Amino acid sequence: MQFIDLAAQYQHLKDKIDARIQTVLDHGHYIMGPEVQELEQQLSEFVGVKHTVSCANGTDALTLALMVLEVKAGDAVFCPTFTFFATAETIAFEGATPVFVDSNAQTFNICPVDLEKRIEAVIAEGKLKPKAIIAVDLFGLPADYPAIRKIADKYDLKVIEDAAQGFGGEINGRRAGSFGDIATTSFFPAKPLGCYGDGGALFTDNDDYAKLLRSYRVHGKGKDKYDNVHIGMNSRLDTIQAAILLEKLAAFPEELINRNQAAERYSSELAGKYETPVVPEGYLSSWAQYTLKTENRDAEMAKYKDQGIPTMVYYGTCMHQQTAFKELGYQEGDFPVAESLAKTVFSLPMHGYMQVNG
Repeated sequence: MQFIDLAAQYQHLKDKIDARIQTVLDHGHYIMGPEVQELEQQLSEFVGVKHTVSCANGTDALTLALMVLEVKAGDAVFCPTFTFFATAETIAFEGATPVFVDSNAQTFNICPVDLEKRIEAVIAEGKLKPKAIIAVDLFGLPADYPAIRKIADKYDLKVIEDAAQGFGGEINGRRAGSFGDIATTSFFPAKPLGCYGDGGALFTDNDDYAKLLRSYRVHGKGKDKYDNVHIGMNSRLDTIQAAILLEKLAAFPEELINRNQAAERYSSELAGKYETPVVPEGYLSSWAQYTLKTENRDAEMAKYKDQGIPTMVYYGTCMHQQTAFKELGYQEGDFPVAESLAKTVFSLPMHGYMQVNG
C-alpha cells in the first residue's frame, strides 16, 4: 500500500496526460505556453475567483502574496504554529516577524480566539505593526474564515489563505482559495491537486493585486520582459506542468468524492479507537491528510507498519519549537493545543484512488 498512490492516478489518466505532454513537445512553448493560460482560466472557474496567477511553487506563492501586500521589517504577520515551515518561513524571509497562534482543538486549524488575543498583545506591546493573517487550510479543511474575516476587518488586517492542502475544500458551497484577500496553493505532487514537479498559484478578486503578481513572477516586468518596473523574482509555472494539471483538474471532482468516501469509511471504522477528524457543519474537506489523535502514537503506528500500512506524522514540531525561530523567545507551554497535537497526531494513507485499489 502507498501512502499517496500517484502511480494509480497516472495509470488512470495515462493516455490523456501523455497526449497533453506530447502536445507541449510538439509546439515547444515550454515557458508560459498556451496551457498555462488555459489552466489559469480553468482554476479561476473552479475556485470561483476573478484572477489566477500561476507560479513556480507554493512557497513562492506565499512570498509573492506578502510582496503584493508590502509586508516588511517591523510588521507582524499572524500564522498558526501547527503547520508546515514554509508558512512562517516566508514571513521571516520578507523581514517581518511571524507571530504564532495556537490551534483549535477540534479542527487543528488556527484558533480565532487565540488569534485575537495575540493581535491584542502585539498592539499592547507596541513594537510591531499588525499587518496580515496567514490562515492555513490544514489537512484539507478550510480554516474558520467567517470568524477570521471579522477579526481581520476589526483590526484592519489583510488575510492570506494558504490553501496548499485545502484546494477543493468548501465552506457552505464556497471553495477554498476564495476566502483570502489573496489565496495561495501548491501543486507539489502529494497535494490534493499536484503536478509532477513543483508548481503553485495565487487566487484573488483584486485587479491591482493580480497585475502586480503577474509582474513580480517575471522579474518585475513591465510592457515586456526587458522592461522591468519592479524588483520581482523568477517564478513561472512550466508549460508541461500546466498541461499535466489540466488533466488532473478534470479528474479532480471525482477524486474529491473518492477521498471523502475513504474518509467516511475510516471514521466509521476507527471512531472509538482514536480521536477521528472533525468536519464542522457546512464544511467540506479535500482530505489532504486523514489525521488521527492518540496518546499511544508510536505503538499504534507500529501496529500499522506490521500490517504493511504506511503512516506519517504531520507535524511533530511546531513553528515556535523550530531552531530557526528560537530568537523569537517562545517557551514550551505557550501553545498548549498545538504542542499536544504535535505529540499525538498521525496520518493514514489517503488519495483519490483508494476505492479503485480496494
